[in-house]
Amino acid sequence: MRLTTLGVAAVVWATAATPSRAQQASDRLQLRFDPSEAEAVLRIIGKHRAGQAVADADWQRLFVTEPYQRLKRREASLHIGFTDGEFEAFVLADTLAARAPALRRTLDDWKGADLTAAAARAFAYLPADARIRAKVFVLIKPGINSFVYETRTDPAIFLYLDPSRTAAQFENTVAHELHHIGYSTVSAPGDSAIAALPPDAKAAAEWVGAFGEGFAMLAAAGGPDVHPHADSPSADRARWDRDMANFNRDLVRVQAFLLDLVHAKLATQQARDSAGYSFFGVQGPWYTVGWKMAVTIEHRFGRAKLIDCMLDPRQVLVVYNQAAAEQNSAGGEQLALWSPELLAALGVGPGR
Repeated sequence: MRLTTLGVAAVVWATAATPSRAQQASDRLQLRFDPSEAEAVLRIIGKHRAGQAVADADWQRLFVTEPYQRLKRREASLHIGFTDGEFEAFVLADTLAARAPALRRTLDDWKGADLTAAAARAFAYLPADARIRAKVFVLIKPGINSFVYETRTDPAIFLYLDPSRTAAQFENTVAHELHHIGYSTVSAPGDSAIAALPPDAKAAAEWVGAFGEGFAMLAAAGGPDVHPHADSPSADRARWDRDMANFNRDLVRVQAFLLDLVHAKLATQQARDSAGYSFFGVQGPWYTVGWKMAVTIEHRFGRAKLIDCMLDPRQVLVVYNQAAAEQNSAGGEQLALWSPELLAALGVGPGR
């Protein structure tokens, strides 16, 4: 599990009413925004509400869209598949029809988001050899989840069309996911060093990569002095601030988990996964502790040093310790440090 995650010229294919619109070229970025599934659903709802017959051609226009086809394939792979007939029933339900005006307003709003700018924010926190090739799908679907799919072969970001989220929030989410996608393309020399560790230490080092969620939060915000939830509802911002107040405690909790891995105290893969995934939460310590470490490093050593650390996620812990120790000695906010025992086990401690 690696660290997941100017002015950028981009290829942005907008596949709304005019599929060939907008094309700036770049070797680094190929980004396609595709709301075709949502447009087809809203077109069907509009005809149905107007008392017009929905023809087979209307359904086929929906079913042949790439977002629909890939959603169907993904759900089938998770054994929660659906049939075209079941999706037709969902689209024609009165409950969805009642939400259609809000869905239309939201889709039109999201179309105004600047995804090239979102990609630029991701690139600003990526090594120079990073590339981003991704499709951004906006969907109207029964499940309210959003996710990234087929990141190694044909990366796509599936975003549920949510009227409670603004275009700015949509853009922030895309930037966050583009940072992950971009980092997955980086040639990271730390990978071979981690692969050479003893199995238990290797597992712990791989989990350190989950702090990439915090790096992606920083990239999506646009800098260390921008609140990660500047564009979010007040409740989300308050939750983040409450969790950040527990930074020292959460660092210690994550450290205990990593040391349990190193010392083989978690006997089964299920136990290891359960403990590690518990730190994701809504935006748990993999996000908050990762973000705080990244910000501390950038403030002390600069962004270039922070990006350099991404090439070996273990170095994030080392360089953060250096920055935090200086801050602690200067009488600033007192920050918890990673233990020498953990750093030594990960192969980056004293004498390594």
